[in-house]
Amino acid sequence: MEQKSLSKWLKFIIAGIGLCGLVIYLLVVPVFGSELAEQNPEYAFAYYPWAVFLWITAIPCYAVLFFGWRISDKIGRDQSFCIENAVDLKRISVLAAGDSIFFFAMNIIYLFLGMNHPGIVLASLIVTFIGVSITVAAAALSHLVMKAAKLQEDSDLTI
Repeated sequence: MEQKSLSKWLKFIIAGIGLCGLVIYLLVVPVFGSELAEQNPEYAFAYYPWAVFLWITAIPCYAVLFFGWRISDKIGRDQSFCIENAVDLKRISVLAAGDSIFFFAMNIIYLFLGMNHPGIVLASLIVTFIGVSITVAAAALSHLVMKAAKLQEDSDLTI
């Protein structure tokens, strides 16, 4: 697959993920949350804190999409192995780690405040595991891209 073609596909996927995120955060979360509040009146007081919490978790997700878009743009310009991509991948790693820690910590805090169910905390471990996996993958890719960028730079200087 050519670089420009790969870049277009990556941008298409990133835009699709961004749109799906908007649907989830702006439609599914409020509707599902209000239905849960109606079905479980004992948790109705927690609707707004949970909605705000989930919307806050969207901020790092969209920052990751921004950095992914920048990486895709560099790939389209045949600059796959550049220091900027390594730095952006490192930023993605840090954002994913921070969001995972925040997500898990707030689930525990909400549990102690009586605004969460233990089953939800257990289910949140799946989301946390996915976030940690993204953290590790992005950190590893950042390291590899940085090494490749340095090798490419050395190669360009010796020719």
